[in-house]
Amino acid sequence: MGDITLTFAGGRTGLTEEVLDQRVQAAAPLLAEVLAGEEQYQDNLGWLSVDEAAGPERVDFLLEQAARVRADADAFVVIGIGGSNQAARAVVKALRPENGPAILWAGNTISACETARLLKELDGYQSVYIDCIAKNFETLEPGISFRVLRHYLEQRYGQAEAAKRIFATGTPGSTLHQLCIDNGYTFLTFPERIGGRYSVGSDVGLFPMAVAGVDVKALVQGMRDMRDQLRAAPAGENLALRYACLRKWMLEQGLSLEMLAFFEPRLDYFAKWWIQLFAESEGKDGTGLYPVVSSNSEDLHSIGQFIQQGSPILFETFVTVRARDASVVLPATDKKDYFDYLTGRDFWDINDTARRATMRAHSEGGIPCLELSIPAIDAHTLGELFYFFLFSCYLSCRLVGVNPFNQPGVESYKGYMFKNLGKPGAK
Repeated sequence: MGDITLTFAGGRTGLTEEVLDQRVQAAAPLLAEVLAGEEQYQDNLGWLSVDEAAGPERVDFLLEQAARVRADADAFVVIGIGGSNQAARAVVKALRPENGPAILWAGNTISACETARLLKELDGYQSVYIDCIAKNFETLEPGISFRVLRHYLEQRYGQAEAAKRIFATGTPGSTLHQLCIDNGYTFLTFPERIGGRYSVGSDVGLFPMAVAGVDVKALVQGMRDMRDQLRAAPAGENLALRYACLRKWMLEQGLSLEMLAFFEPRLDYFAKWWIQLFAESEGKDGTGLYPVVSSNSEDLHSIGQFIQQGSPILFETFVTVRARDASVVLPATDKKDYFDYLTGRDFWDINDTARRATMRAHSEGGIPCLELSIPAIDAHTLGELFYFFLFSCYLSCRLVGVNPFNQPGVESYKGYMFKNLGKPGAK
């Protein structure tokens, strides 16, 4: 099925392959620095090797823990927000594994209505387990959701039995860790050298995936394979460096949005992960591309007009899938619905025709279009895609001169919120 590939249609920017090659070669020293492991970011590079957080022994341990849950649970609640749940949710929603517990999501909202609905839904399951994911256990949403769900389990099963059903994933030595020690909950590790949005290849992402029934060994191997590809490729052929240089060029041309576009709704939650990765990593110091999404063909009927003829502020990165992994053929009918010209055609082909037509129309309309072609939507390919974007984001941030790993702007609203809520010590 081949590798992930990246191609580019120039659109209105006037970028040629020759100019792009020059830009890529000029960035070659930066690629070498990143591959060597930059000293100033050592505290955030635990994801780079893959094996530091997802070595074979650790993955086997997570699979053992997941097997314990899968043997008894018919519902598993993942409590987390942002980087603590995005990757796992992306994979579970994309692959929809069968023959496992229902995977439910909490701690990503403060809505009373949504929380009440979740608790009511849990009443319909016989055996419920939970995992609270919070690096330092200071974020409001997972903190208060964990309390509510602990109380729910204790009321339903009693404290001793509830403790067996509670997992927590956090930094060793944190208050969450101490809570687990004091109450007998199973503690998993949120690696200190990995930030939330980079945590897919760790206990944070892999344990919920394993409980759902995802082939996490294949996903981790996909990450390793992309790691090896990016390490071995010379600068001129390095997929991540070319993508980062393309993004930098678009920013310099005055474009302010990158739209990730795809024709497979299975990628909807992967796109949410992608949005957080680039928005939180690159959006600093008055710079960065704003990441947005078009889930097609549905979104063509809502924002397609603006993309085609609106303000020239964006470029598109199309994620296209080569594998034909499902088939629905339009049947014949004796009723006049005027779609007879499609009788016998497969939905897969119709969808692909719509994709190609969209890319041509947008490109000819002046929209710069990138195509990131992937072989399939499976665990291995998703692992490759995760690592590709993680590495590309690191390079992209360095090219625009911002720290890829901090998020100082996120803390601003929290200060006001905690002060208004009466948190001790809040200013």
